[in-house]
Amino acid sequence: RRPCTHERKSDGELLLSFPPLLKPLPILTVLKALGLKTDRDISKAITDDEETLEELYLAFEDAAEVKTADDAFDFIGRKVAVGQQKPARIERAKHILDRYLLPHIGMEAENRIMKAYFLSKMIEKIMKFSMGKISADDKDHYANKRLHLAGDLLEDVFRVALRGLVANAVYSLEKAAKRERKLSIRTAIRSSLLSDRIGHAMATGAWVGGRQGVSQHLDRLNFVATISHLRRVRSLLSRTQPHFEARDLHSTHWGKLCPNETPEGSNIGLVKNLSLTAEISTGTEPKPIEDMVYQLGVKSEW
Repeated sequence: RRPCTHERKSDGELLLSFPPLLKPLPILTVLKALGLKTDRDISKAITDDEETLEELYLAFEDAAEVKTADDAFDFIGRKVAVGQQKPARIERAKHILDRYLLPHIGMEAENRIMKAYFLSKMIEKIMKFSMGKISADDKDHYANKRLHLAGDLLEDVFRVALRGLVANAVYSLEKAAKRERKLSIRTAIRSSLLSDRIGHAMATGAWVGGRQGVSQHLDRLNFVATISHLRRVRSLLSRTQPHFEARDLHSTHWGKLCPNETPEGSNIGLVKNLSLTAEISTGTEPKPIEDMVYQLGVKSEW
């Protein structure tokens, strides 16, 4: 869940950072590794605007030494697998690009070209912003926000708890195998690990990622207080920082958030309440939508 960051330096250099890299990579080199073979393919994927392509001249010069996809994988491999042989470096680079770069798009080799097109659109947007053709996004606009509901939050805790349960079971089975004892699933899997971790998070409010106060005792002072508590929205921003714009009212709160109900003190404006008429839309499966737009005549480029 750590971010993938794309930045443009003052000299025009385009860099990409994502875990587990310690230093950023030239983004055009990454595009060649992902399947855009030539500079022409890259420029076509980014934009058709001649003025924008002229601004990308320096970035193409920096990536000129990398001719093929194998060269790009080797370049990345030298950053992440220092001192290893070339085949090992290339395999390590492929593994990192598949598993850690934009994993929501896919984690297989056939998904690389889709990641390349996604990064190309990122480059187009940052170039347009640096040239003054588009303005900066408003972080406080509610169209740019996502609410983590109870199901999403419980999914995070369950994922971490299940991973710990599996790791403990594997350790117990390996230990029994080394000592040549009879393997027993009943004794190897400690079911209490799963329930204890979830129960601890629910009881203390200490959640995955160092978040505090996620689960709380429900306010039962009166019916209105209960409804208000169930519709509370907490920001992840630090309470010790000013964050004036995040605490202020925004025009997009109209009909969604109550303009009056917020606590005093350090939490003011960061803890909000949904208005009684607000509805939260949830995600849907993308496949039916993709099928529909293809039936309407949209063609895939990959």
